[in-house]
Amino acid sequence: MKIGFIGLGIMGRPMAKNLLKGGYRDLLVCSRTRERVDELVRCGAQAACYETVGRECGVVFTMLPNSPQVKEVMLGAGGVASFMRPGSVFIDMSSIDPTASREIAAQLAQRGVGMLDAPVSGGEPKAIDGTLSFMVGGPQELFERFKPVLETMGSSVIRCGEVGAGNTAKLANQIIVACNIQALAEALTLARRAGVDPGLVLRAVRGGLAGSAVLDAKGPMMLAGDDRPGFKIDLHIKDLANALDCAHSVGAPVPMTAQVLELFQWMRQHGEGEKDHSALVHYYEFLSGGSLTDAQQD
Repeated sequence: MKIGFIGLGIMGRPMAKNLLKGGYRDLLVCSRTRERVDELVRCGAQAACYETVGRECGVVFTMLPNSPQVKEVMLGAGGVASFMRPGSVFIDMSSIDPTASREIAAQLAQRGVGMLDAPVSGGEPKAIDGTLSFMVGGPQELFERFKPVLETMGSSVIRCGEVGAGNTAKLANQIIVACNIQALAEALTLARRAGVDPGLVLRAVRGGLAGSAVLDAKGPMMLAGDDRPGFKIDLHIKDLANALDCAHSVGAPVPMTAQVLELFQWMRQHGEGEKDHSALVHYYEFLSGGSLTDAQQD
């Protein structure tokens, strides 16, 4: 089976490499950045255009920034879907609005093409080591057929319902992550202002109820002043904006989500949108004066 893979950014590049490592050597890749395609070709993939991917691949994966990009790549003029054969399958691993997933699936169904929405959580580190969490929406039969492929890129692959359910679960995930990052930044700022070593506080709370994957992954980054993007603030803004749209459409109250989104927007307006979402701590450093890095060096 030939596999098409479109989108070789921070997440897509290591995910495509893991497909190759998992034995899926008939991999055709597309990206707007030629250097990224060349990197995958050196690993054993084949460079291809949308037409070639659509005509030759039984399944096409995308890992793109947001709904407009997915729609353009798949359904735009000369998009991949216009070349796909009936019976082929589209698996979108991007994090997009669930409504957009359902719209794309409906148009593909008219062509006889099946679809799963399968967004991921875990950021770049888990994309590299192949331990992402997949939240999948779509027909049970397609899920069962392609679950082994997804398992080459992730350690958890859970079907949450029909198309759109995967992205609904991902929005829930992004709310939890964002609110945890905000709480962590506030807590470590409190420790610093109270004259207690934030690093020791992090160690002390890690083994209790406050312990979490967010704390383990993002706390050390905040303490070290490491804001290199594993997941960019700009992308989290996109996800939270989608979460608000979805929440408003179904009548779900999400006041904490709205607040964290505003803080991320402040970060973007101050030129930090390309930094890791753990850089939200800079907002609290701005308000309180000083930094967690300075506290570590005292």
